[in-house]
Amino acid sequence: MKRRFSDEQIIGMIKEYEAGVKAQDLCRKYGISDATFYKYKAKFGGMNVSDARQLRALEDENNKLKRMLADAMLDNAALKDLGNKKLLTPDVKRRAVRDVMDRHGLSERRACELADLHRSVFQYRKRGQDDVALRKRLRELANERRRFGYRRLHILLQREGVEVNHKKLFRLYREERLTVRKRGGRKRALGTRRPILVPDRANQRWSLDFVSDAFSDGLRFRVLCIVDDYTREALATVVDRSLSGARMPRELEQLIRQRGQPDMIVSDNGTEMTSHAVLKWSQDTGVNWHYIAPGKPMQNAFVESFNGRLRDECLNEHIFGNLAEARRIIETWRIDYNTERPHTSLGGLAPAVFANLNRAARPASLELRMGSAQQALTVTKSTERNRNGFYT
Repeated sequence: MKRRFSDEQIIGMIKEYEAGVKAQDLCRKYGISDATFYKYKAKFGGMNVSDARQLRALEDENNKLKRMLADAMLDNAALKDLGNKKLLTPDVKRRAVRDVMDRHGLSERRACELADLHRSVFQYRKRGQDDVALRKRLRELANERRRFGYRRLHILLQREGVEVNHKKLFRLYREERLTVRKRGGRKRALGTRRPILVPDRANQRWSLDFVSDAFSDGLRFRVLCIVDDYTREALATVVDRSLSGARMPRELEQLIRQRGQPDMIVSDNGTEMTSHAVLKWSQDTGVNWHYIAPGKPMQNAFVESFNGRLRDECLNEHIFGNLAEARRIIETWRIDYNTERPHTSLGGLAPAVFANLNRAARPASLELRMGSAQQALTVTKSTERNRNGFYT
């Protein structure tokens, strides 16, 4: 509240009183009551102007300290209401700021400072977004591809022309409870590792390995997996009750008639791989057969990775009643793996799409445009359909 007289004017009144002017005359002159004059006299009596200024400065400082103490006590009470738990997300901080403002009457600025939240974030209002169609399509793709995580689902949505930020897709993926449960543990190699050499063209190196599973009646069957290490294509998945060493050259000859002869084949030291039939075939054809070190499956990493995907996305998903059913389901999955399934090491392209782009002498970088990939995907489906006689 602004005072009527300054400190200098009040001291001037007191000086006049001390000089002999009566109090009643001073009160009449300045228009104040007797009580007000004597209050001025009690407070400023014996002071000069400099003393009054110092007193005013001390009073202002004292009032400032009182306000600071009151603010600190109020902030302390507000912090206690916020609790000891960290406020991590903006939504949680917004709720905490509103609660503090309602309980303690704090301003928006002070409440945001206590919650470590910028005022622009507090004032932000979410725009209404209709994600119903996106959520529905995400659930449909997740039901079709039960072992795909949100990254591969994101690639599939991009192929359909749905542009969505990967962070938003992950949030929707979590809210829809589509998280894939991990199966089993992962064995990690100890000691030093030497990186495997990656070929730079198709048919430069193939990898072979076996996978086994069982029918519903308990009888076992085996799958011979052949993978091109450059294009990551699954060249063949031969399914039978028994796959001997004499059978392997016949399957390789059939595959070579379709795709051409590789420079090298990599495999482990299984009895089928080291049989006389395989060694004689390798010598007759001139194909260099390389055996990995015993107990070092990471040296045959490409086909081992394919085996893991085959086990996780196909063999564990189905119960096979007989050999014909197993061959049909596994071959259908192989075609889908080559033509549809995104491969992260190929920039999200399917292996056969990448191979077609490479054969057409187009840039085989991981930054290929999705339009070219979609066109190559159509060509790849037609090729696989003609080669195998069916496609589902």
